[in-house]
Amino acid sequence: MPAKGTQLMNAISAHDTTALVVIGGLPPKRSVVQHLPRYDFVIAADSGLHAAIDLGLRVAAVVGDMDSVDPAVLAVAEATGSHIERVPRDKDNTDTELALLTAVARGARHITVITGGGGRLDHQLGVLAVMQHPALTGCSVQAFWGTAQLHLVRGPGSIEITGPVGSIVGITPAGGHAEGISTRGLRWTLNNELLPAYSTRGISNEMAEQQATIAVTNGNLFIIQPNALEG
Repeated sequence: MPAKGTQLMNAISAHDTTALVVIGGLPPKRSVVQHLPRYDFVIAADSGLHAAIDLGLRVAAVVGDMDSVDPAVLAVAEATGSHIERVPRDKDNTDTELALLTAVARGARHITVITGGGGRLDHQLGVLAVMQHPALTGCSVQAFWGTAQLHLVRGPGSIEITGPVGSIVGITPAGGHAEGISTRGLRWTLNNELLPAYSTRGISNEMAEQQATIAVTNGNLFIIQPNALEG
């Protein structure tokens, strides 16, 4: 399975703390559970609590202004041991950002964001933005987004992904130009090349082998496998 076979090749140890951060939007399919990495704790961002419970996850903390979570569900979570970190509704950060920062503050070095996608477009774009937060620089960050698996790769760095031959892989610059991009195991190869911030060149590549490697020297990349979590 792509979610279990993916490796971010950097200095982070496989034994470092792993957190799941469950956020709002459409509820993820229950089948996502089979793709989850081994984890140490779960953080829910506001109404992400509902999704976490539906997935059978025990939530360590619920973070947010609590404007979209059912108060009764929140009360049960608190009574059963979840820490509730309530913040003012008028704030400068989204609940997702605060949840990610909470995960880092609790020692997470690997973070998986879980969402079914959908919801407000500004919030969806905000998730992509906050995955690049400087406070997360020392972490590996991925998202399970509906049926898609998305990785952030910071340069200099590389990643190994797995998937069926012919399955789609998207490579898109994140937060600016990305330089020195090289790939192995994809149908269309990049060899120490540049993807400008506005470029769509990396969209709709394909796995030529069951394992592929993508490296970047400068800048950040999002690596997207749109169908990795199907089934």
